[in-house]
Amino acid sequence: QVKVVESGGGLVQPGGSLRLSCTGSSEIIDGINTVAWYRQVPGKQRELVARITWGGSTMYVDSAKGRFTISRDNANNTVYLQMNSVNPGDTAVYYCNMKGVRSQAGGIMPVRLDYWGQGTQVTVSS
Repeated sequence: QVKVVESGGGLVQPGGSLRLSCTGSSEIIDGINTVAWYRQVPGKQRELVARITWGGSTMYVDSAKGRFTISRDNANNTVYLQMNSVNPGDTAVYYCNMKGVRSQAGGIMPVRLDYWGQGTQVTVSS
């Protein structure tokens, strides 16, 4: 069963906007404290784009500052990445990553949570 699903990717012209969505299944939501968006171009290392914590703190890669906004919709277990003023350098497969820890009854160590979506393609082109 898929636990993390991204959507919202597609073709967009330079200067346009997209909103990516990342939805976690109810099975994994409890214990998640950090959700991040990464992107990857074939042959290149995966890059952290934006991150949001359980407390609402956010961070962005320098190239995304002022253009991208990460936010959460708790009611729908969804994290968004609003992408404005996109440029061809934003073309990549975008992945959602959910991390956290969960106490385990009867265990001496907490359970580490680390889930990835399958990615959604964003292509910025005229």
